[in-house]
Amino acid sequence: MKKLNLPAQAGQPQAEKPKPENAGRRSFLGKLGLGALIAGFLGQSYALLRALVPNVLYEPPSRFKVGSPDQFPAGMTFLEDRRLFIGREQEGLYAISATCTHLGCTVKMVNLSQPRKVQLRGKQVEISREFHCPCHGSKYYGDGTNYAGPAPKPLTWYKLETAAEDGQLVVDLSQPVGRDFRLKV
Repeated sequence: MKKLNLPAQAGQPQAEKPKPENAGRRSFLGKLGLGALIAGFLGQSYALLRALVPNVLYEPPSRFKVGSPDQFPAGMTFLEDRRLFIGREQEGLYAISATCTHLGCTVKMVNLSQPRKVQLRGKQVEISREFHCPCHGSKYYGDGTNYAGPAPKPLTWYKLETAAEDGQLVVDLSQPVGRDFRLKV
């Protein structure tokens, strides 16, 4: 049978063919929207992944010279720019961090008016100075042992040595040492 093309009767909607220029515009806008969605997703993904990679830290070297041994008199000398105490006793020289182990404030040295005896590492020791943290009240004996406040551990002692080329004292912050360390000069 042959199909006849009859004119549409009144009241019946006639199916319209899409116009070619509208189809091209719709296709273009759809692709543009999809491209914008993908670009936004990729941008957010990059930002998320980049946040996981740390930025480069430009920190001062952990090994540095602090001066010649004769610059440090008996007792304690505070090096403000390094937040470090250099101590000198009859046994030798040593370096103690001035950074509180609680939240990193700089501790202050306090000379006691009367030396007092305390029990440290199983020995009776006479102390004449203490370190006090002005931020949260942590207190340390003269050897850096914490005894009051929120400080979770003692002040750190660092390796101290003399430079071969000029005899200056060299502090190595990457090498903590025990409280019995003394550099003989």
